[in-house]
Amino acid sequence: MTGSAPTRYQRLTDGVLWGIVVAYAIGSRIIPGFITPLLFPFALIHGGRRYGWKTIGVFIVVTAIVSNILENSSILTGLPFGHYYYTDSLGPKIALVPFFISLSYISFGYLAWVFSTLLVSEVRKGSALFISVAVPLVASFVMVAWDFCLDPIASTINHAWIWRGGGGYFGVPFSNYLGWSFTVYIFFQLFALYQRKHGSEDLGRALPATHYLQAIILYLWTGVGFVLGYLFMSPSSYVTDAAGHVWTTSDIFESMAISAIYTMIFISILALAILYRDQLTQKRVAA
Repeated sequence: MTGSAPTRYQRLTDGVLWGIVVAYAIGSRIIPGFITPLLFPFALIHGGRRYGWKTIGVFIVVTAIVSNILENSSILTGLPFGHYYYTDSLGPKIALVPFFISLSYISFGYLAWVFSTLLVSEVRKGSALFISVAVPLVASFVMVAWDFCLDPIASTINHAWIWRGGGGYFGVPFSNYLGWSFTVYIFFQLFALYQRKHGSEDLGRALPATHYLQAIILYLWTGVGFVLGYLFMSPSSYVTDAAGHVWTTSDIFESMAISAIYTMIFISILALAILYRDQLTQKRVAA
């Protein structure tokens, strides 16, 4: 929301980012598996512009290490997510976890982090302890909202991973979401502590409104995708989870659409309202 003229490099970066946003909006409906390969470069470029390459590198490394360790732990022991395993549909694995999953944690984790800094505050060098804890906590809810809408489709219908004992939420156990909340909070909190000690002192709203808008559109469109998936779903059929419970695909798609409206889409609307409220406030102050 700064009034300074962007440099040529900033205009080029912004053009690339908007290109990714448009490609995501189109490609995610044509090739659903194309989502993460587009969001990862977005997180890398967007984060590089926001924090610098070193800091976004720290975020990527911390996220990848924490998520992979805890996913492998759960596959082997059941903690913290529960008992499950990945099929071969997601491609090559790092130990027992597909590389694709690590990219997903980084990509959506970064979007969730940007949302939380908008909803709460930026974590800067020397930030108050409250901010350094509140931002990771809110980011964890923003992140888990995505999996809340995704997991029954990806596991029970698509069999990308299998819950060995099934679960009450369309074949997904309650422990999955507790595990997600714990895992993502850990890497968000570690990154917040890094920012509190090594981050810049003047990050945040000096960035243009479009910087936040790009992230909001990506997250919002992902939520809309669940609604479109329900509206244009194939004829309903039956699927059986590993515990032998039978579910109808139409019920799953409809429930995920409802979930998306009141989680991901609501969060996006809230972020948009805060973004443009702050912009109007700055305009009045400047006037």
